[in-house]
Amino acid sequence: MDFRRTVLVTGASRGIGAACATKLAAQGWDVAVNFARDEASATRVAEAVRAQGRRALVLRADVGDEAATLAMFARIDAEWGPLGGLVNNAGIVDMQSRLEDMETARWRRMLDVNVVGTLLCAREAVRRMSTRRGGRGGAIVNLSSAAAVLGGPGLYVDYAASKGAIDSFTTGLGREVAADGIRVNAVRPGIIDTEIHAASGDPNRAASAAGVVPMKRPGTAMECANAVAWLLSDEASYVTGTVVTVSGGR
Repeated sequence: MDFRRTVLVTGASRGIGAACATKLAAQGWDVAVNFARDEASATRVAEAVRAQGRRALVLRADVGDEAATLAMFARIDAEWGPLGGLVNNAGIVDMQSRLEDMETARWRRMLDVNVVGTLLCAREAVRRMSTRRGGRGGAIVNLSSAAAVLGGPGLYVDYAASKGAIDSFTTGLGREVAADGIRVNAVRPGIIDTEIHAASGDPNRAASAAGVVPMKRPGTAMECANAVAWLLSDEASYVTGTVVTVSGGR
């Protein structure tokens, strides 16, 4: 078995995560499909992976929960052995709001999933991949957001702040493990037509906001997945600590 062709995609039951899972399967990766709540959708993604002749594991874990995340990695270890790739896609957004109307419970949950969850999964991947620790290398791709640089004013400055943390983390970890056989990069999507907008209370935002995009349209989940797949591939062998923006020029 080629360990470099096994990848964990978190938050893979829908949107960009699901597109990443199917794209990577098409490129010859076996895919561990992580989900937090929607098992039926995750199972459909796994079936799409298997339909392309690759193996799939369906793994329930809230990445903001350390015990559940450790159990997820332990199952991958037991059934597949070392991972070659990690896509840190799991993330949440909340209803559009101004800062003064937000509750601290919202912030804590968002940081637990978007930031702590990303760090936690990356930590577990590094422990397994690092040549310094006896591993055989690998690649990590984190999912940021254009909100990290635009700030999300009047919408979700807390979400923007969480994604700003991902940008900083990607730069730092990329440099930290560059000599350990691990590349760490990120994809920074702009306005993408996925289900996440419904969670912010504006399910039609991708279409209604297309006018602010220089290309005058929202992006697709697969356009983001294409960038993720490239960063995981050997074609990006000299790329690390880098954030690739997929935003139609915004």
